[in-house]
Order: sequence, then structure tokens, then C-alpha cells
Amino acid sequence: MIFTETKLKGAYIIDVKRIEDERGFFGRSFCQKEFEEYGLTNDIRQTNVSYNKKKGTLRGMHMQLAPNEETKLVRCTRGAIYDVIIDMRPDSETYKQWIGVELTADNYRMLFVPEGFAHGFITLEDNTDVTYQVTEFYTPGAEQGIRWNDPAFNIEWPIEPVVISEKDQAHPDFTDKQETSKGKLLV
Repeated sequence: MIFTETKLKGAYIIDVKRIEDERGFFGRSFCQKEFEEYGLTNDIRQTNVSYNKKKGTLRGMHMQLAPNEETKLVRCTRGAIYDVIIDMRPDSETYKQWIGVELTADNYRMLFVPEGFAHGFITLEDNTDVTYQVTEFYTPGAEQGIRWNDPAFNIEWPIEPVVISEKDQAHPDFTDKQETSKGKLLV
């Protein structure tokens, strides 16, 4: 695997290192040993699949708070997405900065999302599947969200959303007052 750290410390784009021949190619999409070499959490507890009927479906921005923070390894297995993460760690040099990465079924690219990041995506094709492995079980009481178009972040989405859940549309504007004294985010 090829690990490329993004401008957001601890977040990596991971590409499959392909061994190609007349049959196609072979490569690893996960190797505990390689993840450990980069100091990345790899204690997968749950794998989620998101099926999205329409191009322009937006999901996010989602995260879980301590003590239920989760690391994610995200991959698009059918179709294409523009995957976005925001660094929500108040003590980070890249606090409130975001990146977007195109993940497609054809490029086999993955995004490693550390704890303390908000995550979301928009589909670039109809009938898109996204798989993400997470290091924590879903905990409804710890679930938090940031609105996809919150002016505090100015995310540049490549297309306009056409499908967004009421819940994702209803997140309030972010303010720094949402932090607790322990440096944990309360959105």
C-alpha cells in the first residue's frame, strides 16, 4: 500500500500498490503491519456500507465524541464520491481545516480518517456504494454533526447536493463556544 499523509496531520490517502499481469492486478487494501508502521489505529470493530441511489446525495458531516471517537477507513466500492474531512481537534495546528478526496470504484483509493475529525461525502454517480471500517461501535448518544455548508468551514463541494437528510440539514452553525474545557468538541 502507498500511504500519503495529507495536510491534516494523521489523515492519510491510501492507494493500493498494484501487481499487474494479464489477469488484472493484485494488491492489499489492508495490512495491520503496514498500518502499525505509520502509527495508525487499526482496531476495526465495525464495517458500514452506505448505498446511495442518486448522484448528488450528500451525507455528513458526522463524528462521534469521546469516549466513543472513531477512526475510519473509507473506500468507494461502486460509483464515485467526493469525500471530505474536517479536523475538529481544538489543539491541532490544522483545527477547522478540511480536505476533499475523490474516491472511486476504479481508483481503489481509501481515506484514513483519525479520531476527532468530522466526515462526509457527496456522490458523483448514481448507485454509489461506500464502505467504511470503524474502530468504535456506533453510539447514538455520542453522535454529532456539522452542517455541510457551514460558513465556518467553506467546504468547496464539486457539485450541488440534490439529496440531504433533514437531520444533516438541521445542524446549527458551528461556533468555537461549542468546545468544552477538556478540549473536546460539542457540536
